[in-house]
Amino acid sequence: MSAIEIDGSVLEGGGQILRTALALSAILGKPIRVFNIRARRSNPGLQQQHLTGVLAAARIANAQVIGAVKGSTELTFKPGRIGCGGFRFDIGTAGSVTLVIQTILPILVFAPCESTVTITGGTDVPWSPPIDYVRFVMLPMLGLFGVKAEVRLVRRGHYPRGGGEVVLTVRPSELRAVNAVEFGNL
Repeated sequence: MSAIEIDGSVLEGGGQILRTALALSAILGKPIRVFNIRARRSNPGLQQQHLTGVLAAARIANAQVIGAVKGSTELTFKPGRIGCGGFRFDIGTAGSVTLVIQTILPILVFAPCESTVTITGGTDVPWSPPIDYVRFVMLPMLGLFGVKAEVRLVRRGHYPRGGGEVVLTVRPSELRAVNAVEFGNL
């Protein structure tokens, strides 16, 4: 099967196109080739948090990966069967744990059993959603769609040191449509 080609410089050209492409590739079982990854950024290519997301997705999806090195602007990802269980990923910097969660959460929703993932890095860092957004906004909204996931904050980590730790638990979920027309309380 030939890889789906994705130009990573399209629109804002940041890491989100890579995170979404990895998740969809793993879920659909279709290989991808992403090129021009973060090409117009002052520090183009994969940074440590992107690389950790790639390696985490690869481990969970039993994928073969070419180009998974820091600074790479091209990546090929050939997913296998989605696995489950216990995982641990250390970004090694103050890179955002929430961006790694954005990569792997959709994959784990379609895993055959419950998974518990420990991620260390930055929990509250510039240019990324803070961990409290994931805990109190994103996951409750995804819960409306049937996603069964929770994040436990073990320790906060900030730029430049990182050192934060979270534990993500995801149970296999059957997605459903939602009619979200009522306002919640603040």
